[in-house]
Amino acid sequence: MLRYFSFFLRIPVLLGLGHLYAGWRLASAASDHTEHVLILVAVLVMYLLVMAGFRMRRSVGRASGDLMAWVGFIALGLFAWVFVLCLIRDIVLLLLIPTVFFAPAATALFFEPLYRASAIAVPVLATAAVLIGLYNARKVARVVDVNVPIINLPENLEGFTIVQLTDVHVGATIKRGYLERIVKAVNALQPHAIALTGDLIDGSVASLRNDTEPFSRLVAQHGVYVVTGNHEYYSGAQEWVDEFRRIGLTVLMNEHKVITHDTSLLIMAGVTDYGAGAFDRLQASDPKAALQGAPEHAAVRIVLAHQPRSANAAAQAGFDLQLSGHTHGGQFWPWKYFIPLQQPFTAGLHRQGAMQIYVSRGTGYWGPPLRLGAPSEITRIRLTRAQACG
Repeated sequence: MLRYFSFFLRIPVLLGLGHLYAGWRLASAASDHTEHVLILVAVLVMYLLVMAGFRMRRSVGRASGDLMAWVGFIALGLFAWVFVLCLIRDIVLLLLIPTVFFAPAATALFFEPLYRASAIAVPVLATAAVLIGLYNARKVARVVDVNVPIINLPENLEGFTIVQLTDVHVGATIKRGYLERIVKAVNALQPHAIALTGDLIDGSVASLRNDTEPFSRLVAQHGVYVVTGNHEYYSGAQEWVDEFRRIGLTVLMNEHKVITHDTSLLIMAGVTDYGAGAFDRLQASDPKAALQGAPEHAAVRIVLAHQPRSANAAAQAGFDLQLSGHTHGGQFWPWKYFIPLQQPFTAGLHRQGAMQIYVSRGTGYWGPPLRLGAPSEITRIRLTRAQACG
């Protein structure tokens, strides 16, 4: 918990340094003093809006707080693109520096015009990226079909479907209407089971109860299963567990349920978030405990775990398939390249030993309402039969 607060204490400093860098690099290309000052003022305003947005996240549910969060998170998305494009611009300019020394005549004809034109291009391209990303983030997530081959899968489990939702992040910018569209799309798929793999909310039960009510309308033949993500712990995990149970969802806290489909048994287990133990030692994630007491002759053992890095322990516990989220697939370029610093998998279907793991890119978004290069998804998992090798 202390690490979480320490991280957010560092945010103003890190973002401040990032804004200073962007402001300095863009202002250095200004044609006169007035333009120089205007650029610096614009970057300062962007920084203040970002900080205000972070601060007002605590006022989720109040109109003024939600509006400020909208403005602040759009400013954060704009800054992220400005910062990245400034870095790319500087790398390109650095590579061109030798021409200044070896072809001085080209400096006035080529390098100097490029220096200014590229500085103008940064905010233009950043604004375009934000507008496209905003459109992508706010439309209903696409349905992604994933076939998971299971060795010796019984014939009556062929085609068993699980629809996975994850990282919806109902909060300041994602409200009831957004969730209702997702629920409608999921129910139209008529799945056998529904898995909600954490980070469903960003705020307290008191402020978001009305906005999360549509979760209660999810319908599946064998039920709707939920596990906690890290954001549930930031917002009062036990209160959300109680609320999810109140509206009829099955919350799995290091435990499992046995699903009987025709004559075959399928284990649907769930673990608490990978970092839950830092908030409550009694809720530390434990895949082995989640499988304890499960019938050994069950055909398939599935575990819902918010973070992909639960995979090692889940594979050792004997699961066949893990469904995870958390990464958002990076949400927008180029952040997916940094995910491997913390997680073993970014998105898609992978193997961890004998176990398979599917990592969803998420159904909503966090922070900036942007999706670019990592589209949101409603995942339809289909179990298929695979023959043992050898």
